[in-house]
Amino acid sequence: MKYTTLPTTEIKVSKICLGSMTWGQQNTEIEGHQQIDYAIEQGVNFIDTAELYSVPSKKETQGDTERIIGSWLKKTNKRNDVVIASKIVGPAAFTEHIRKGEFTKHEIADAIHNSLQRLQTDYIDLYQLHWPERQTNFFGKLGYTHDENEKWEDNFHSVLHYLDGFIKDGKIKHVGVSNETPYGMMRYVEEARKGMPKMITVQNPYSLLNRKDEIGLTEILHRETIGLLPYSPLGFGMLTGKYLEEIPKNSRVDLFPNYNRYMNENCFKATRLYNKIAKKYGMSLTQMSLAFVNQQPFVTSTIVGATSIAQLKENIGSIDLVLSDEVMQEINEVHAQIPNPAP
Repeated sequence: MKYTTLPTTEIKVSKICLGSMTWGQQNTEIEGHQQIDYAIEQGVNFIDTAELYSVPSKKETQGDTERIIGSWLKKTNKRNDVVIASKIVGPAAFTEHIRKGEFTKHEIADAIHNSLQRLQTDYIDLYQLHWPERQTNFFGKLGYTHDENEKWEDNFHSVLHYLDGFIKDGKIKHVGVSNETPYGMMRYVEEARKGMPKMITVQNPYSLLNRKDEIGLTEILHRETIGLLPYSPLGFGMLTGKYLEEIPKNSRVDLFPNYNRYMNENCFKATRLYNKIAKKYGMSLTQMSLAFVNQQPFVTSTIVGATSIAQLKENIGSIDLVLSDEVMQEINEVHAQIPNPAP
């Protein structure tokens, strides 16, 4: 395994982060524990979760993923051996069973308290805002469309002020964002310069099928020392190649047809071209796709998810693969032809 630190901290994390959102629906508690055990054996020490999980969002299973992690922590007594990241939901129709999704002091307090209970821990290492409270372009939206009637008012300072209180109380150590734009990232940076806590990471989708953050966000990451935690580095499994012929039974897209963000015509075209590159150089498409993400200089740790140990083994094993300049050039040629087919 390779390691780095969370930006501007001394917290050592593996360059592969174990994603957990399938635990509680696609995976049982036993299977979740098996995945954690295997990942730890391979040197992974970073686990990402959220109060929303498992997915898809349901009142009956909300919080189950954190509970599964919590039962593993209690069983193994290895809390000090792992770095835990979790998230508070933003506003959305599919999260109304949790709360409004406003980043008020009350809602943040409720979210942190409940996550700590489910995780059976006294602190969360990295606490993230799962998506912005304001209306902006995320979850598959490439461009921003302004709404003159939006009721949201700038609250970047107050959100950080509330989070700062929980940092001082020792309930969370550091803060980050997710599904955030360059505008939102820089507003948080501005507030940090005024003495508020710094958002040290941003967790956004990033893969061969979605490199939109290279346009505006990555310069911010470099210049402001913020780390990217890429999620969906395999495009919901598209970049494993398993959907190129047919939709496998019990796959995510088979079970949850609305998870079709990476299933458009250009995604299939690009994936076939990337698959040719992988075959040409004797690699699996999965590992080439992950290696591309892993070796980007703005990436702190790549979040990988799996529903089986075999998948997890291949995903974690990608850390040992380094793509040559020739491979990178051919990848970039495909990207130039079909840029960002799944924003």
